[in-house]
Amino acid sequence: MPDVTLPLPLVRAALNPVFRVMLHHRLPFNVQRALMDWGAVAQRAPRGTHVDRVRLGGRPAERVTVGPVSDSATVLYLHGGGYTVGSPVTHRALAGYLARETGCAVQVLDYRLAPEHPFPAALEDAEAAFLELVAAGYRPDRIAVAGDSAGGGLSLALAERLRDRHGMTPAALGLIAPWGDPNEVPTRARDLVINKPWSRACAAAYLGGGDGSDTGYAPMLGELRGLPPTYVQADVDELLHDQCTRLVAQLRAAGVATEFTETRGLWHVSQLQAGLAAAAAAVTVELGQFLRQALRPAQSRSIG
Repeated sequence: MPDVTLPLPLVRAALNPVFRVMLHHRLPFNVQRALMDWGAVAQRAPRGTHVDRVRLGGRPAERVTVGPVSDSATVLYLHGGGYTVGSPVTHRALAGYLARETGCAVQVLDYRLAPEHPFPAALEDAEAAFLELVAAGYRPDRIAVAGDSAGGGLSLALAERLRDRHGMTPAALGLIAPWGDPNEVPTRARDLVINKPWSRACAAAYLGGGDGSDTGYAPMLGELRGLPPTYVQADVDELLHDQCTRLVAQLRAAGVATEFTETRGLWHVSQLQAGLAAAAAAVTVELGQFLRQALRPAQSRSIG
């Protein structure tokens, strides 16, 4: 349970105007980034969260831990924000909850953002980070990859690239409302967090002069067979819900062991507010437990 539990209607009422202002398509991305970092102070991390600023794959990153951690397993976390905003600061509290639940360090990568650095910059940074973790002594099957929204799509794209280019398979994928195909135009104007004009501006900024059919940009269009066990969560009222349900169907059709959690009454990446709302904390714990199980040594998993 979070240290402070607020009623969901109260949290929703507080977040609605914040996101309407913060994620406005006419607001410069650098201003959005500053507002998100500033607002992150309201997202409470669990007690005992420790943050080390490190470098990973040539990029800044935060290594987030809570108490003693495993030396043989870790989580690479790729934050969301439409590939244009977000940072380790905005996702520090969420990383703390995952570190507590997994018993592992959670490495939150500060990958390059669009429009300054369009596709494939973010994917190249994620690839370099994973390979550096392997070079540091982590086996690929002892590294879980997780991410939310754009970071969830990036996690999926990374897993496909690792399989195809390096013959590597992570321990698991933990995907919170993954944006697996930025080409797709939402059918509704907005949900509590995301709105259509902002998402289209982000998709265009990330694509730059690239090809929208490139599976690195839109990993839902790629081959899913051979991916590791995958967890997907989405709320039924968010813009990405339909896309997430199709991704789950595609993963299962490709033979990928897939867990799918649909919530009601939460919002897009409510895990960021796990320190404020019990329901958000519960679904964050669920993801952490999935990753923890996947990161257990094979012998422990086999005997249950």
